[in-house]
Amino acid sequence: MKHYPDKRGAAIDALLTVQRHRGWISDESLLDIARFLEITAEDLDGVATFYNLVFRKPVGRHVAFVCDSISCWIKGCEQVQERIKNLYEVDLGQTTADGRLTVLPIACLGHCERAPAMMIDQDVYGEVVPEKLESIMDKYK
Repeated sequence: MKHYPDKRGAAIDALLTVQRHRGWISDESLLDIARFLEITAEDLDGVATFYNLVFRKPVGRHVAFVCDSISCWIKGCEQVQERIKNLYEVDLGQTTADGRLTVLPIACLGHCERAPAMMIDQDVYGEVVPEKLESIMDKYK
């Protein structure tokens, strides 16, 4: 917090720190963080729900973000999404029955030159085609 002139500036870092330890931000965690940062829970929830890397409900051991920006859409992200659905029996926004994987859409990963793109945990992949998915996902058991 010493890096911020105001405690509120540490909101995203605080949310991500708690999430790294607990996997997601529960209502109780959100209230505790808000009290610590001396801001309202509503304001902090606004930050948490705006920032799509903060999870407000439980997620799987691994989180896969499939980019659906215009660049990725033109290059075939819908086929990638369909392959994920078929391989793992999960729709976008859901977690597999075994808790291994949560699949979420994301507006942009900033990897447009290598579209379609996806990110699993902190690893970004470009030029993802349905045929590559199984070899990529094998790293995330």
